[in-house]
Amino acid sequence: MSPRILLLGGTTEALRLARRLSPEAIYSLAGLGRVPDDLPCQVRVGGFGGAEGLAAFIREQGIELLLDMTHPYAAQISANAARAAELSGVACWALRRPGWQPGTGDDWREVDDWSGLVAELRDFRRPLFTLGREPLEHLHEIPPHQYWAVRCLTAQEAVPRAKIIGARGPFDLHGERALFALLGIDVLVSKNSGSQSTEPKLQVARELNVPVLLLRRPELPSVEREFVSLEALAEALQL
Repeated sequence: MSPRILLLGGTTEALRLARRLSPEAIYSLAGLGRVPDDLPCQVRVGGFGGAEGLAAFIREQGIELLLDMTHPYAAQISANAARAAELSGVACWALRRPGWQPGTGDDWREVDDWSGLVAELRDFRRPLFTLGREPLEHLHEIPPHQYWAVRCLTAQEAVPRAKIIGARGPFDLHGERALFALLGIDVLVSKNSGSQSTEPKLQVARELNVPVLLLRRPELPSVEREFVSLEALAEALQL
């Protein structure tokens, strides 16, 4: 008999695994994007109240295995998951998706934080941000010589010198090429998510000799078992 699973999701791989879980399993989402309504398992939306709240939920629901399949940059959630597993005495397994690696001729530059990113952007005019919602907090700081394109899950009204694009992956080469051409993108700003669904933008940047600024990945906690692919994790679960 398989253990009762709590899956912390939000990634493409997590959704794919959730479609294979039993009705007793729980798929948990922060609620920032679309909530699926066609899964065989239970779906929970919202936070838990930190590691202690998550541990309490695990105990209340009789969870026997915690799966952390959150985004590689969701460092706080992953830290809470590892701590909650310790507090509740259950195993925590995690998908640790490998990051993208530059190819021959790629101009990739890593930055540690927003201030480092701003410094690297100084000489560019038309950046495309694919960092999520963080750039929206800085729209009032756009330098006079720049026009920003910000792609995130939800669009919003236009602001001076910025275009906010609401879109969800996967993205394809044709669409990414058209976007770069339409907006005259001269630098790509991204997290190193390692996701295949958003990788085409890097190929377009390579084709156009457009530099890529990557926000450095955060350190994530060690857990009982770590997997680099969905296939390996599903095999360990015998799914």
